[in-house]
Amino acid sequence: MDPSTPRSDLINEPRINDRIRVPEVRLIGPDGEQVGVVRVDAAMKLAEEVNLDLVEVAPDARPPVAKLMDYGKYKYEAAMKARDARRNQANTQLKEIRFRLKIDDHDYETKRGHAIRFLKGGDKVKAIIQFRGREQSRPEMGIRLLERLANDVAEFGNVESQPRQDGRNMTMVIGPVGKKVQARSEQRRRREARQAERDAAAKSES
Repeated sequence: MDPSTPRSDLINEPRINDRIRVPEVRLIGPDGEQVGVVRVDAAMKLAEEVNLDLVEVAPDARPPVAKLMDYGKYKYEAAMKARDARRNQANTQLKEIRFRLKIDDHDYETKRGHAIRFLKGGDKVKAIIQFRGREQSRPEMGIRLLERLANDVAEFGNVESQPRQDGRNMTMVIGPVGKKVQARSEQRRRREARQAERDAAAKSES
């Protein structure tokens, strides 16, 4: 064991090659093809022949499932995906939009427009309905209003948190969708970078 490797990382990593201690595995080939149940020593020999690793991907299955893959490449790509996900998450904000249960059409269209603008900008939208007095006894009306909003912005966002009532409020969270989100987030990062450059230039001139 490498003493510089955190123990928690070792625990979270799958078993590979000679660390797989079961007698047999259900083997998946490098292209996803089902090879079938084989003895581990035979699977290891096959991995050596194609210069790949034997990686246990489903240890709780009976028998465990193992796949032939380039584990170093797999770890690198997984790390890059995790980094990109963290970066995108850091650029995503949660915008709140509040509705009254008995909202008129004009007010609704205005708030729907705000929701679409936020979603197109790569942000999440938290829709909040504020119940007044006896309105709390009609949660189905709140659900219908939030479902209407979800349908009206479906091109730009997906429901991440279904409508739920919390005291006098009912909330629902809609997240942005697809490549548009990444493009908008990238545009926003570029705008912020350009603004920071302009601010720095203005300070140096003063």
